[in-house]
Amino acid sequence: MLSHDEIQAAAESLDQAERTRVQTGLLSLKHPQMTMDDSYAVQSAWVQKKIAAGRKPIGWKIGLTSKAMQYALNINIPDSGVLFDDMMFEDGATVPADRFIQPRIEAEIAFVMKAPLRGPNISIFDVLNATDYVTPALEILDTRILRVDPETKKARTIVDTISDNAANAGIVTGGRAVRPDQIDMRWMGAIVSRNAEVEETGLGAGVLNQPARGIAWLANRLSQYGDGIEAGQIVLAGSFIRPIEARHGDTITADFGPYGSVSLFFA
Repeated sequence: MLSHDEIQAAAESLDQAERTRVQTGLLSLKHPQMTMDDSYAVQSAWVQKKIAAGRKPIGWKIGLTSKAMQYALNINIPDSGVLFDDMMFEDGATVPADRFIQPRIEAEIAFVMKAPLRGPNISIFDVLNATDYVTPALEILDTRILRVDPETKKARTIVDTISDNAANAGIVTGGRAVRPDQIDMRWMGAIVSRNAEVEETGLGAGVLNQPARGIAWLANRLSQYGDGIEAGQIVLAGSFIRPIEARHGDTITADFGPYGSVSLFFA
């Protein structure tokens, strides 16, 4: 287990990396015995720094829900991070050129909650009953931690990603809001294009076979720490496509068919 001072130092390095747009080194390299509990402790310490600086939590993101991403990191469970008010972008917004370090985009289904969810033993049906509506969304990922160490060539691991607030950096919602009982989310999907060229396609079934399952997992995990999902919060259920690099000058558009589209332009 990392010490209190090590956890605080890691959180400070992440905070500085985000502010300066200069990535910090791999925590998994600095602390080879670091556990997932350690990484959530670092994330929590960083979240508290953000709150102390005046940022307001507005929800949660769930990551690593697809088999492809789990295989890549050699894990079999999702991860989660906290969404903040300054991460929200309007549909069609321009992302300033100096906002992020190495932004990437994922297409997701966003759940907006009308009732709180507190585990344990939360089921998919509990999630559906507590959801006000779902809507198309894009998540902006960013990496405050190096993806690969330049000297050892060691790639970041799950503990790096979780510490880095599950790599989340921005969110945009758009298209049509739909009541959860009016749609089979397994078949809600998107065609995602960069500069009018199709890059990725996917379906909600790619997210644990049912996007609501990730929300239940999150509520049950949070209950272990005396926390939960609150009414009014947004929860990103997890991506059903591989991340798309967002370069300067790129327009990313996710066409959700009958549920509308959502897009961002990167200056």
